[in-house]
Amino acid sequence: MENPGEIAVKLEKVQEAEADEMWSFVREKANQRWLWHAIDHANGTTLAYVFGTHEDSALITLKERLTAFGIQKFYTDDWGAYTRHLPNQAHEVGKINTQKIERKHLTLRTRIKRLARKTICFSKLEKMHDIVIGIFINRYEFRVSV
Repeated sequence: MENPGEIAVKLEKVQEAEADEMWSFVREKANQRWLWHAIDHANGTTLAYVFGTHEDSALITLKERLTAFGIQKFYTDDWGAYTRHLPNQAHEVGKINTQKIERKHLTLRTRIKRLARKTICFSKLEKMHDIVIGIFINRYEFRVSV
């Protein structure tokens, strides 16, 4: 590879995706931080993620990051932001089709102590919280073969 700073990425079209959000906290449980996450429904590959609050703006940002994939169908839980920002014909609510992303969130909780619900390991800054979790996701989900 001549210039390691330049990596060509080829995006495959994704027919169906699972989306979900996962709660964590920074410094204290009252200061909630949410990981909004989308995966390919067919193979469980992570497509995109966003850190933010449990508000519509985080989902809007995630949706923008997913536009290049041309997703035709989203599977989610019953959180209101999904019904407000995903078209009815492209959105299906229910736990039966979100099992892969729920499993992925459980894996993240067991591997990253900052995401465990009862822990003595927590972040003191939102920036560090996002960096630590982001590095883990980027390392294990977006491996680049050279």
